[in-house]
Amino acid sequence: MSTDQFGVDGDVAIVTGASSGIGEGIAETFADNGVDVVICSREQENVDPVADRITESDRPGEALAIECDVTDREAVDALVEATVEEFGGLDVLVNNAGASFMAGFDDISENGWKTIVDINLHGTYNCLQAAEEHLKDGGGTVINFASVAGTQGSPYMSHYGAAKAAIVNLTTTLSYEWAGDGVRVNCIAPGFVATEGVESQMGISADEVDRTEVERRMGTVEEIADLTQFLASPASSYIVGETITAQGVPRIEETPEI
Repeated sequence: MSTDQFGVDGDVAIVTGASSGIGEGIAETFADNGVDVVICSREQENVDPVADRITESDRPGEALAIECDVTDREAVDALVEATVEEFGGLDVLVNNAGASFMAGFDDISENGWKTIVDINLHGTYNCLQAAEEHLKDGGGTVINFASVAGTQGSPYMSHYGAAKAAIVNLTTTLSYEWAGDGVRVNCIAPGFVATEGVESQMGISADEVDRTEVERRMGTVEEIADLTQFLASPASSYIVGETITAQGVPRIEETPEI
């Protein structure tokens, strides 16, 4: 069997929220496979090291770091314009930027609610609208990021879960509207992934996660990056409007022993 259909060599991608964690892993995986990647974060000093590591390595893909707050539409427009100017177009948009904090619903202020919804949902809206023209020029792919918090609910993260649930719905709707323009829109809803943030909260590092073990509920950044590349590649050409949950062993009720 040929594996050519899994290739993304020669594509140009924007990955938001790429200063660390999943976004950083996606950017590195893309560059490993010949994608010229534009990576952004709210602070230039946080995203520069990621681009430098890619540029200074022997990866075939190039990297460009741009400071961009996805809630600022002018900054997002400038991000897309810089991408097209540097690399000549845009093939893949990965809407990974997000944020959250834990609090009971009664303790979430109006400002706190708006901040989380603005970053996770409105930021995705900004990026989609800014990139639309270029993605439709030749047919591109969009990979939005939701969360199991948005598909199953999550106590003490109601603001985040609500925003991510909206991303799932937006993915389905937009995939229908943009299909006629040759753009595939899909979504990934990760469960627990061994990032630095998760390690600081749960004490589990990526080094402790065995990718060959099936019975687990902790994934690696590389596993999510691999899934992202698959959705960006022609191998997923018949997958449109789907939200793929990557959470390991599902949480289900076990049959009680009788």
